[in-house]
Amino acid sequence: MIRALESSFIYFPSREQAATPADYGLRAETLALEAGGGVRLAGWWIHGDGRRALLLFHGNGGNASHRLERAKLLVEAFGLDVALVDYRGYGASTGEPSEDGLYADGEAIYLAAAGRGFAPGRIVLFGESLGCAVALETALRHRCGGVILETPFLSIAAMARRYYPFVPPFLLRTKYDNERKIAAVTAPKLIMSAEKDDVVPPDHARRLFELARPPKEFYVIRGATHNDTYIVGGRDYLEAWRRFLDGLEAAPSP
Repeated sequence: MIRALESSFIYFPSREQAATPADYGLRAETLALEAGGGVRLAGWWIHGDGRRALLLFHGNGGNASHRLERAKLLVEAFGLDVALVDYRGYGASTGEPSEDGLYADGEAIYLAAAGRGFAPGRIVLFGESLGCAVALETALRHRCGGVILETPFLSIAAMARRYYPFVPPFLLRTKYDNERKIAAVTAPKLIMSAEKDDVVPPDHARRLFELARPPKEFYVIRGATHNDTYIVGGRDYLEAWRRFLDGLEAAPSP
């Protein structure tokens, strides 16, 4: 029974689109990508100044349309092109979410950026919450300019110990084991923790930072909870992004 319910404990997709890039005044084109298992992914390529691409791997709730406000902030602040694509089972993407499936989706999104002429050093991977696991796996499979992890978690087993302590870890098929993987990621990393995170214990982000190899940075978003980081973070939040991105300009490509 636990295994049958496992996905419902992890994924909370929404099919209904809340908005489009045009609603936020963004220049964008629709994306339709082929991913593993014959899945079709739907999303947008949001145009910035064309110098650097940010692959935005969203969290486990809602869909890509709920991240358009954040995308607008990043485009306007840093001129980033933003690939904002729904995982399988989210939004207009086909299929059902799973760990291997989301990793395949990350692969398809990365290849779409490469196909547009972005060299590895000009691609930055950004994960929020569940998306941190997709960003890390993608960084292990492909070279990139940098990785930004916001409100990351150690693993599904660690989260289960917090929310479902009655579930024996060996019953969980889904791993998303960021704790095991992060030391193998060589790209520069910015790890961001919400000071008052009400979903993922803030010490998860701190532990991942300790395990990560340099170059790495750690930033606490003061006063923020899990889902309001970019709203509460304000100017200091954007400055943390700017310092990291500017540092990538001077760093050699991995």
